[in-house]
Amino acid sequence: MLFNSYTFIFAFLPVVLVGFHLTSKHFQHQHVLQWLILSSLFFYGWWNPAYLLLIVGSILFNYLISDFLRQRQGKPVLIFGITLNLLLLGYYKYANFFIENLNQITNNNYHLETIILPLAISFFTFQQITYLVDAYRGITKDHNFTHYCLFVTFFPQLIAGPIVHHKEMLPQFLKRENMGLRIDNFSIGLTIFIIGLFKKVVIADTMADYATPTFSVAEQGATLTLLEAWGGALAYSLQLYFDFSGYSDMAIGIARIFNITLPINFFSPYKAHNIIDFWRRWHITLSTFLRDYIYIPLGGNRKGGTRQLTNLMITMLLGGLWHGAGWSFILWGGLHGLLLIVNHSWLALKKHLAPPSGFQTRATITVARTITLLTIIASWVLFRAETLDGAITMYHAMIGANGIALPKSMSGIADLLQTTLPNIEITTGGVGIFSKGSADAKIILTLLIALYLPNTLEWMGRVQPALNLEQYTQVRYRYRYRISPWNSTVAQARWIALAAIIAILSLSSASEFLYFQF
Repeated sequence: MLFNSYTFIFAFLPVVLVGFHLTSKHFQHQHVLQWLILSSLFFYGWWNPAYLLLIVGSILFNYLISDFLRQRQGKPVLIFGITLNLLLLGYYKYANFFIENLNQITNNNYHLETIILPLAISFFTFQQITYLVDAYRGITKDHNFTHYCLFVTFFPQLIAGPIVHHKEMLPQFLKRENMGLRIDNFSIGLTIFIIGLFKKVVIADTMADYATPTFSVAEQGATLTLLEAWGGALAYSLQLYFDFSGYSDMAIGIARIFNITLPINFFSPYKAHNIIDFWRRWHITLSTFLRDYIYIPLGGNRKGGTRQLTNLMITMLLGGLWHGAGWSFILWGGLHGLLLIVNHSWLALKKHLAPPSGFQTRATITVARTITLLTIIASWVLFRAETLDGAITMYHAMIGANGIALPKSMSGIADLLQTTLPNIEITTGGVGIFSKGSADAKIILTLLIALYLPNTLEWMGRVQPALNLEQYTQVRYRYRYRISPWNSTVAQARWIALAAIIAILSLSSASEFLYFQF
């Protein structure tokens, strides 16, 4: 069941909300939580009821292991629990990838039946691993089975995150005042949900209309022009940005309707001024997990500069592999590991070279942000391409190896440039993906929205729409952007209602969120 579907918006969500309110009024606290658990399991089983056995079995196993760990049964129990979790994840997510590569290396023909990846297996596996580790460390306080089930299955964040932590979620489930409909949280949550829905179905899916054909023809080996390749890469970068941003908003909004505040997971990453800053803003809860449960246990930065950079590379390679079973994902993770190493090395060098103050100016910040954004766009090619050959075809065009070829619609500009620059061959050609000027205008407008408008959480910052937002919010953003912050006025309500109407009318062509495949 998709958040961006008629079934979810007009059937599932209203029924669950009414049941939530009625059970809160007439039944005990535990029964309200059980209603949410049953609703979440129904939501998960909508795609494939058979996988309900998988998530329920995972919950029972991990709860049992955590019980042993709370009784101080020792590190072997923790290792056993983590190992079985990773084996389960590895079988469903990486078995076919392993067999394919083994066949190539050994020239054999081993075969497994196609394994369909269960939805959210990476997310609920990671959440439960954090619970096991913290149970071993004696950090977990609440060990009620009902609370644990809801922590794992809570449907707003079940399918594609954020990866929630028990210390953030369990205290909220325990509060009696969080039970039942609250008009303030309902209005806040509904506003955030509508904005996220608009981002997904109006902006992200529009960008897909340009990104998908570009990468498809690249896979077929077609000769793309320089602008077509960069246009397709930029379109995909914006599709992924607004798709993930939209999902994050919708998850936060739905949870807030049920009086639960989720942690921040996305905060304008294309405004980052370096790669380190990008990873502080993109998929924040995954970055936090990788830092706390991989990078720091490996030694972090405690064992010297060389060991720190090695730990960074290992962490990012695993982060790339988490996103999918393919060499392109591993290379993408390795590329970002290399970029982080370069970034950290440059910052260390700059401490010795830079003047004590006044080194950064508006111009240098703009240059840094531009370089960072171009690097991120180029890296997404590896992330999106179905094969390495497709990625190479894209990069070949993006570096101008096909010559400076403009789309046919720009033949007049090409003639003018050829006359002005006679020593450079400038031709027209390509596959015609961006033959209409409206495509370029839509992509540029979407990029400007991502770079210069406040994000949803900034705009609604005064009502604390997400946990840990104080680390990111700029107090004076309202003056910087000249946009009034959200304050539940009639005028703003009209704009949100208009956005809701446009988004709902666009649902007939609803598509899955990109992060569902991870």
